[in-house]
Amino acid sequence: MNALFILNDPPYGTERTYNGLRLARNLQRMEETVAVTIFLIADAVFTAKAGQQTPNGYYNLERMLKGLVRHGGRVLLCGTCMDARGLVESEIIDGAN
Repeated sequence: MNALFILNDPPYGTERTYNGLRLARNLQRMEETVAVTIFLIADAVFTAKAGQQTPNGYYNLERMLKGLVRHGGRVLLCGTCMDARGLVESEIIDGAN
Protein backbone atom coordinates (compact mmCIF):
# COMPACT_ATOMS: atom_id res chain seq x y z
CA MET A 1 0.00 0.00 0.00
CA ASN A 2 1.13 3.55 -0.72
CA ALA A 3 0.27 6.53 1.46
CA LEU A 4 0.83 10.16 0.47
CA PHE A 5 0.64 12.96 3.02
CA ILE A 6 0.53 16.50 1.62
CA LEU A 7 1.39 19.05 4.29
CA ASN A 8 1.18 22.80 3.72
CA ASP A 9 1.07 24.42 7.17
CA PRO A 10 4.17 25.87 8.81
CA PRO A 11 6.09 23.48 11.05
CA TYR A 12 5.34 25.46 14.20
CA GLY A 13 2.44 27.66 15.28
CA THR A 14 -0.22 25.06 14.50
CA GLU A 15 -0.26 21.33 15.15
CA ARG A 16 -1.40 20.27 11.67
CA THR A 17 2.06 19.40 10.35
CA TYR A 18 2.99 17.72 13.63
CA ASN A 19 -0.20 15.63 13.56
CA GLY A 20 0.34 14.71 9.91
CA LEU A 21 3.83 13.44 10.70
CA ARG A 22 2.57 11.54 13.74
CA LEU A 23 -0.06 9.84 11.61
CA ALA A 24 2.49 8.97 8.90
CA ARG A 25 4.98 7.52 11.40
CA ASN A 26 2.31 5.48 13.16
CA LEU A 27 1.17 4.10 9.82
CA GLN A 28 4.77 3.03 9.13
CA ARG A 29 4.90 1.26 12.49
CA MET A 30 1.58 -0.53 12.06
CA GLU A 31 1.94 -1.56 8.43
CA GLU A 32 5.41 -2.72 7.44
CA THR A 33 4.43 -2.96 3.78
CA VAL A 34 3.19 0.63 3.48
CA ALA A 35 5.28 3.08 1.46
CA VAL A 36 4.90 6.51 3.09
CA THR A 37 5.62 9.70 1.15
CA ILE A 38 5.47 13.16 2.69
CA PHE A 39 5.12 16.08 0.27
CA LEU A 40 5.85 19.47 1.80
CA ILE A 41 4.43 22.55 0.08
CA ALA A 42 4.01 26.22 1.02
CA ASP A 43 5.33 27.02 4.51
CA ALA A 44 5.61 23.29 5.31
CA VAL A 45 8.93 23.21 3.42
CA PHE A 46 10.53 24.65 6.58
CA THR A 47 9.69 21.37 8.32
CA ALA A 48 12.70 19.83 6.53
CA LYS A 49 15.12 22.57 7.58
CA ALA A 50 18.21 21.08 9.21
CA GLY A 51 19.46 22.31 12.56
CA GLN A 52 16.15 23.10 14.25
CA GLN A 53 16.51 24.13 17.88
CA THR A 54 13.39 23.62 19.96
CA PRO A 55 13.06 24.02 23.72
CA ASN A 56 13.36 20.83 25.78
CA GLY A 57 10.03 19.09 26.05
CA TYR A 58 8.70 20.42 22.75
CA TYR A 59 8.33 18.40 19.58
CA ASN A 60 11.00 18.78 16.92
CA LEU A 61 9.73 18.15 13.40
CA GLU A 62 13.21 17.74 11.97
CA ARG A 63 13.69 14.70 14.22
CA MET A 64 10.28 13.35 13.22
CA LEU A 65 11.10 13.63 9.50
CA LYS A 66 14.46 11.95 10.02
CA GLY A 67 12.68 9.05 11.72
CA LEU A 68 10.33 8.68 8.75
CA VAL A 69 13.28 8.65 6.33
CA ARG A 70 15.22 6.20 8.51
CA HIS A 71 12.29 3.78 8.26
CA GLY A 72 12.00 3.99 4.48
CA GLY A 73 9.73 7.01 4.07
CA ARG A 74 10.21 9.57 1.32
CA VAL A 75 10.21 13.33 1.93
CA LEU A 76 9.63 15.54 -1.08
CA LEU A 77 9.66 19.34 -1.13
CA CYS A 78 8.10 21.78 -3.58
CA GLY A 79 11.02 23.49 -5.30
CA THR A 80 9.01 26.59 -6.17
CA CYS A 81 7.93 26.92 -2.54
CA MET A 82 11.54 26.58 -1.41
CA ASP A 83 12.66 29.27 -3.86
CA ALA A 84 9.91 31.65 -2.76
CA ARG A 85 11.06 31.29 0.85
CA GLY A 86 14.80 31.45 0.18
CA LEU A 87 15.36 27.86 1.33
CA VAL A 88 18.16 26.04 -0.50
CA GLU A 89 18.95 22.33 -0.70
CA SER A 90 22.03 22.64 1.49
CA GLU A 91 19.73 23.73 4.35
CA ILE A 92 17.44 20.69 4.33
CA ILE A 93 17.83 17.34 6.07
CA ASP A 94 19.56 14.42 4.42
CA GLY A 95 17.13 12.16 2.61
CA ALA A 96 14.70 14.92 1.62
CA ASN A 97 14.42 15.87 -2.05
